[in-house]
Amino acid sequence: MTGRIRTAVLVSGRGSNMMSLIEASRRPGYPADIVLVASNRPDAGGLQHARAEGIEAIAIDHRAHPDRESFERALDEALNARGIELVCLAGFMRVLTSWFVTRWAGRLLNIHPSLLPLFRGIHTHRQALEAGVLLHGCTVHFVIPELDAGPIIAQACVPVISDDTEESLAARVLAREHRLYPTALALVASGRARLVEDRVKFESGWSCEGEIASPPFDSWSETPSTSG
Repeated sequence: MTGRIRTAVLVSGRGSNMMSLIEASRRPGYPADIVLVASNRPDAGGLQHARAEGIEAIAIDHRAHPDRESFERALDEALNARGIELVCLAGFMRVLTSWFVTRWAGRLLNIHPSLLPLFRGIHTHRQALEAGVLLHGCTVHFVIPELDAGPIIAQACVPVISDDTEESLAARVLAREHRLYPTALALVASGRARLVEDRVKFESGWSCEGEIASPPFDSWSETPSTSG
């Protein structure tokens, strides 16, 4: 992939992570260009937000299709017709089939509200509180057919406070998601993070810094930081 990478974001709801990706994509030097937002729900709030930002937004209603693969073939056709190179799932509430995941292998990203491999599936904040962990967070990973199990691109953590509720913990994790997803997308779009077999390989010279398990950078056009 060369130049600004044509990227689509898939949403089912309001699209707060989508908005963080759009905001990041407008910074000088950012390597991904958000050119399409698509949803399986015609009433998804994210579609209106995208249109307000001047981005094409389409609905492909899954209820109009007899099965999951039929829906995904229509989605795949729409993505290919627009020359999409990368796809980001951002609150896309559909379990994708192996057919779709295989077609987009290495080009399909998801953000999950836990420090994978801990707490897969739903109600992750409740799971974290019930487990009594001291750290919780979020993960951006490549999508594979197994749910919430793909190779990890980046993670960020937050402390679990003694009087946390699901709602308070979720709010702190979401704030981290809005910072982490743009960083992870930039790493992939720039070629600094690549899927090689079943592992993520980072460009030589990058170091792990702070709470993000792939190196953050303030200006998307900067050269990578180096270790030692």
